[in-house]
Amino acid sequence: MLHTHKKYWAARLGTAEILPMTRDEMDALGWDECDIIIVGGDAYIDHPSFSTGIVGRYLHGEGFRVGVVAQPQCEADYLALGVPKLFWGINSGNMDSMVNHYTSEKRRRHDDAYTPGGKAGRRPDRAVTVYAKACRRLAPDIPIVIGGIEASLRRIAHYDYWLNRVMPSLLVDVPADIPSFGSGEWSLETIAHGLSYGWPIERFMGLPGIAMKCRELPETLRVRNDMRFDRNGEYDVRRLPDFETVRDDKRAFAEASRLQILETHAGGHGLVQKHGDIEVWMGPIPEPLSTEDLDSVYDMPFSRKPHPIYGDQKIPAFEMIKNSVTIMRGCFGGCAFCSIAAHEGKVIQSRSPQSVEREVRTIAQMNPKGRVSISDIGGPSANMYEMGGINRNICAKCTKPSCLVPSICKNLNTDHGPVIDLYRRIREMKEVKNVFIGSGVRYDLALKSPEYIRELAKYHTSGYLKIAPEHTNNKVLALMLKPCVKIFDDFVDIFVKTSQSCGKKQYIIPYFISAFPGCGEHEMLDVARWLMEHHLFVDQVQSFLPTPMSAATTMYYTGYTPYLPIEGQTPMESAKSHRDREIQKAILRYHAPENRDMVRRMLARDKPKRKL
Repeated sequence: MLHTHKKYWAARLGTAEILPMTRDEMDALGWDECDIIIVGGDAYIDHPSFSTGIVGRYLHGEGFRVGVVAQPQCEADYLALGVPKLFWGINSGNMDSMVNHYTSEKRRRHDDAYTPGGKAGRRPDRAVTVYAKACRRLAPDIPIVIGGIEASLRRIAHYDYWLNRVMPSLLVDVPADIPSFGSGEWSLETIAHGLSYGWPIERFMGLPGIAMKCRELPETLRVRNDMRFDRNGEYDVRRLPDFETVRDDKRAFAEASRLQILETHAGGHGLVQKHGDIEVWMGPIPEPLSTEDLDSVYDMPFSRKPHPIYGDQKIPAFEMIKNSVTIMRGCFGGCAFCSIAAHEGKVIQSRSPQSVEREVRTIAQMNPKGRVSISDIGGPSANMYEMGGINRNICAKCTKPSCLVPSICKNLNTDHGPVIDLYRRIREMKEVKNVFIGSGVRYDLALKSPEYIRELAKYHTSGYLKIAPEHTNNKVLALMLKPCVKIFDDFVDIFVKTSQSCGKKQYIIPYFISAFPGCGEHEMLDVARWLMEHHLFVDQVQSFLPTPMSAATTMYYTGYTPYLPIEGQTPMESAKSHRDREIQKAILRYHAPENRDMVRRMLARDKPKRKL
């Protein structure tokens, strides 16, 4: 359980209806200063789907006076609430700021869904770095804690797509004292209470979910220095190849990536990586929250609204998810292009049905009509709720990156009963009009439960179901750690027939990735053929975007897959030039008039009998 020690300030000051962003709001709460000030790249929304909202509300629930500086533009913005007593807490928002700003073709985006009015330009590139430097300059003696997706996935040496080079750990370039990585409750609770007790910064070294830098490691620390890809033996941390080595040697970078993935799983260890004469020491992945603890996080008294300072301005991301409910964290799918496991871990953490019902009831109470349509009940996946290893001792020794590919693990509980029961409980509530499933359905899991597919088709789909097979060429799917195309075809067939048996005519909208590592024109043409055979058109195409700490980014940069021993691998090709990437997108949009002749010629060369 989370700590139950005496609260820091709550007994004296009570709970704020919404965290303050102005001095007047602080005065109204009776606060002469803030213990913690969160500086974030998103607009401040007091809702559990937004990083500043959930972190700020959680720390305030622990008894701290927490204020928010959202999207600061000048020194006066940073100091609007004064200087915090304990620490600055910095995040870039729900997205990496570079992903937020640029498309996969490195074009500047014209909008920002996390900003009032959807306007771009309210946060800087590499927001964590910019915010941390500003806070250090304005208050040199106040500790800085960085967290969120941008800091979490840049905690080790990583490939930066926008600069096209390997960058050091964010700790080297950013004047931060403590980076918190992964889901932040455990580590932030420890940091906040530790600093309030006067702990020195060094005391946090090696703790789960916390990264630090130091000149020398403790003599008592058991460091594993070999490059063997197993977790046998007694050790505290595993050494990765140093920054200078992975910067200059792509094979070493791939080996470091493989070691990092190895230690991400349950039972994994901490990591150390040398940068010059500095050691970057990362603790192990934080322990997953229990159902009771996760309930306590989502049961906090969120207002579920943007801060009043924004007035009537719409914030697109909030409008999209305001009636959605998170029921779990984590993902054991292990898709190569995804970094969820590196951030949240593989273990599924599920809320209780009672906690989910309470949140749905709160949403309904905010609806003037009394009954509400829930836009999504899910998480990283729609249908992993309450699933996990049957024998956890086996899981603790397992080093496979995915529990589902190349086949579903025999030690995995794939029972859809709990999520089916949850769907039924929610849609039977008198406050609920409809319940839709917007999170990604893991279709290989769904095939284990015809009853789940029937529930999905009959009650939770409104005409179209969005599914992400990502590709149809089995060679590329294997690199993605996605199931073979036959499994997707089987799901489509069953879903359509099930919909028909329920008296509904419904369709699958598939999502695909172009220019994935190892995917050339031949493999992309396989997807076009599949689309033609199914009489489907794809208008929106996602071109692969390399992001820090994903296995696919390692493939893109090095040509090696970190899922296999590097020795003996033949480097794979990736579409890196603008022309090659545009051609792959055009193949997916074969039906567009400007692409038809080109794709027809390519198909004739690749498979002469195929007609467009």
